Amino acid sequence: MAFGDSLTAGYGADPGQSYPDNLQRDLDKAGYSYHVVNLGISGETTSDGLARVGSVIAQQPRIVILEFGGNDGLRGVPISAARANLDQIMARLAAAHIRILLAGITLPPNYGRDYIGQLQTMYQTLATKYHVPLIPFLLEGVFEHGLFQQDGIHPNAEGYAMVAGTVLRYLRPLLTHAAANHPAHRASRGVSHVDATAWLWLSACTGTAYASPSGR
Repeated sequence: MAFGDSLTAGYGADPGQSYPDNLQRDLDKAGYSYHVVNLGISGETTSDGLARVGSVIAQQPRIVILEFGGNDGLRGVPISAARANLDQIMARLAAAHIRILLAGITLPPNYGRDYIGQLQTMYQTLATKYHVPLIPFLLEGVFEHGLFQQDGIHPNAEGYAMVAGTVLRYLRPLLTHAAANHPAHRASRGVSHVDATAWLWLSACTGTAYASPSGR
């Protein structure tokens, strides 16, 4: 189950072109018998996700790809509040014995190094706390290939396909584990640092060239 905001919902893409749609096709092509459900809603924050997590658990997914936090950051929500919400979401999923793949995102540089650093640390801290895999940057490689919509934030159709490939790379170990324990193969649908690709994306958001903290 893909649970998140506009990046999960497939904002701006034609029907059937969101990353969860592409992920379903990739899974089918790879021979996995999983069903991907898209529970992304554009504009949602971690608070909205927390309000919906009960309905997610009610569907009894084996795996949840969790993608929230970007809108919290864009709205300047205190990271402590976003972290508390995401923590509760993950705690409830874990208590229901649902495996989690946590997806991280980052923000344009004008939000400040300190605030952005807190957001990145949030994903890393929670991934460590719950012993779950973390996608360092969900939009990895998208900007390098010019695969954004005009807003410079949301991927275009090809970009969403690339996001699906990134997700599948981190998802595969969970699929192997789930397949071994659940013969029906039912599945539904972080940031340790900002890499060079992420900082290229940040530059696209502002029209300004920025160097990464490591100078890459």
